[in-house]
Amino acid sequence: MINQSERSRAYVWFVVALLTLAYVLSFVDRQILSLLVGPIRRDLGIGDTQMSLLMGLSFALFYTVCGIPLARWADTRSRRGLIVFGVLAWSLATAACGLAQHYAQMFLARIGVGVGEAALSPAAYSLIADTVPQQQRATAISIYSMGISLGSGIAYLLGGLIIEFASARGDLVLPLLGAIRPWQTVFLVLGGIGVLFALLLLAIREPPRSAERAARLPFAAVLAELRANKRVLAAHHFGFGLIALASYAGSAWLPSFFIRVHGWSPAKVGMIYGVVVTIFGVLGVVGAGAIADRLQRRGVSDATMRLGLWSALLAIPCVIALLRVHSDVAATFWLIPVVLLMAAPFGVAAAGVQEIVPPAMRAQASAIYLFVINLVGLGLGPTCVAVLTETVFADDRAVGQSLMIVCVIAFAGAAALLGWGLAPFRLSYARQAAGRPG
Repeated sequence: MINQSERSRAYVWFVVALLTLAYVLSFVDRQILSLLVGPIRRDLGIGDTQMSLLMGLSFALFYTVCGIPLARWADTRSRRGLIVFGVLAWSLATAACGLAQHYAQMFLARIGVGVGEAALSPAAYSLIADTVPQQQRATAISIYSMGISLGSGIAYLLGGLIIEFASARGDLVLPLLGAIRPWQTVFLVLGGIGVLFALLLLAIREPPRSAERAARLPFAAVLAELRANKRVLAAHHFGFGLIALASYAGSAWLPSFFIRVHGWSPAKVGMIYGVVVTIFGVLGVVGAGAIADRLQRRGVSDATMRLGLWSALLAIPCVIALLRVHSDVAATFWLIPVVLLMAAPFGVAAAGVQEIVPPAMRAQASAIYLFVINLVGLGLGPTCVAVLTETVFADDRAVGQSLMIVCVIAFAGAAALLGWGLAPFRLSYARQAAGRPG
């Protein structure tokens, strides 16, 4: 027979699994655009810079702005209800992308995706922190964070297959909607899947909050805690934000790099890039979380920051090699460590936030972290590459050179910031472990 303790452990990881699937779905909806650059540019009559705004700023601006008030809600009210609402909202907005006939309509629909997805991660981090034992928290949050890699990989894999399937059959004619292009079909399918998945999330029970979390922390106290930790939070958020800039730049434009420079078809990109991202992105983020937990058990309190620092330094030569080799085999080989190292920091980064702030403000602190990394990473990463390609090089095939410049600068800056933040991170960690306020 299964005892109560085993049931409890099973439920804990069931919650983590459902939240991870929600995160996977969010990244499928977020990243699918990077595989659809060609047909969307053609049908909407836009260039790389306008396309980058759809992939980045239109989503990131409202994702970040809405994240903080929604996190305030998550720290005091139903986190499950907030997540269900968010999944429904971004799924409907994703479907609206499939109905867009003009650039402005697509831009507004992408804003809707950002608003809906803003509800997920702060509430999910808070749920995990209240559900999973502290000694397994970095691993659990890293498993949740592997949704980034799984979602991106699935976006490329399924996106490539759907595009190939739909393109072979031409436009789809639907009642009331008329002719639907293959890229629009992708968005409509994903939106429908999301609406159905939202119903599964009702299986999550809202966990009881600890006594410290149960009381609403005054906003003045939140600001005071942030000021007390300003150096470590600045180093942490902007350091990981620069890693996110490189990662989002790569996610947005590596498919186009393989299509324009290596001559791959979208289906081939979806298969190869999708498999690499799914396998090695997951290994990177989950492996880094497991390593951080092990190091912390050995007394390395700044392990989550160190993993980010090591990843940034190791990624620099790998990115240069990936973007300079000429053969398909060599490019695929170097893609593996690049994907692994780009993914590795995101679980430990989120776990680190939970370790240096009081439990009563974890969701709000997570929202501020997400505000920075998404505004810096998603808001700037894709656009920096597009602007360099269009205005400096004025050549679509120069996208690899643009990517290399952006990624190397971002990773170097990230390493400097994270190294600078190690000592204050240890101080903040010790203060929270001792139960002392900032």
